[in-house]
Amino acid sequence: MKAAVYYETGGPDVFRYEDVPDPEPGVGEILVHVEAVSIEGGDTLNRLRGELSHTPHIVGYQCAGTVVSVGEGTTEFAVGDRVVTVGVDGSHAELRAVGQSFCWSVPPGLTVEEAACVPVPFGTADDCLFEFGRLQPGETALIHAGASGVGIAAIQLAKRAGARVLATASSPSRLERLGEFGLDGGIDYTSTDFVDEVRRLTDGKGADVIVDSIGGPTLQKSLHCLAYRGRCVTFGDAGREFAAKLDISSMRPGNQTLVGYFLGAELFLSPRPHALIAGHLADIASGELRVVIDRRFPLAEAGEAHAYIESRQAFGRVLLVP
Repeated sequence: MKAAVYYETGGPDVFRYEDVPDPEPGVGEILVHVEAVSIEGGDTLNRLRGELSHTPHIVGYQCAGTVVSVGEGTTEFAVGDRVVTVGVDGSHAELRAVGQSFCWSVPPGLTVEEAACVPVPFGTADDCLFEFGRLQPGETALIHAGASGVGIAAIQLAKRAGARVLATASSPSRLERLGEFGLDGGIDYTSTDFVDEVRRLTDGKGADVIVDSIGGPTLQKSLHCLAYRGRCVTFGDAGREFAAKLDISSMRPGNQTLVGYFLGAELFLSPRPHALIAGHLADIASGELRVVIDRRFPLAEAGEAHAYIESRQAFGRVLLVP
């Protein structure tokens, strides 16, 4: 099979488009012919500085396609089924072997490309807002990187739950587009201090729940615009500043909470997120929720696709198509 691989971590130019051996499905696994790869923020971070479990390494959390064979003991799926899959790596390829417990059926009415955009962004957004953020109707949620896959998912989910939704983005035009997904207040972080703006938009109260994918100095500032008993959930380092130390002394007087989150751990250790994500797939198929696909790149142009994501021009998901 063809795959986008690399032999060392680094910038997008480390990718090579090469022939590699076809994977074989093991016990309880399925082999998927990949038709769409949704590039996640974690994929770009792993390419930049992650561990290489194999050399050449195939990065990638999430993809969707059609089952072409099944391993021994596989009971949930059959050849010909359309599925979306999540794994620790291996999505940037024409074929992927993955455990059946990390797969979901693609419902009627949903394209494979749309399904490829769902589990990680919507699962992460839902858990950050509700399972760990405990967002309630009438509260205010602040979503960083509102134009990202997780951001667009979180805006819709928070609005559907009856919350007031604020978000940051890098331009007024991106914030304007977010209005159709339920955004109540947009903050252009390139021209405005988001802490001051959150305080202004909430009459000094602050945000009850903050979903922070940026990390670094942004995470520190997020703590400064929490409401009394506010909850900040951090799940990424999209800002690429990894070594920042947090001062949490401001949190104690406000009885505030900081939570770290990783969807992968929940998927490995709990059956709860599987049903949650299946529900999101159904809701998107019915039109209740939406995914946004910004651009498609051939798998051979994985480096260009990663560079485009890192340029922060994308609105929604960027796909690789084998």
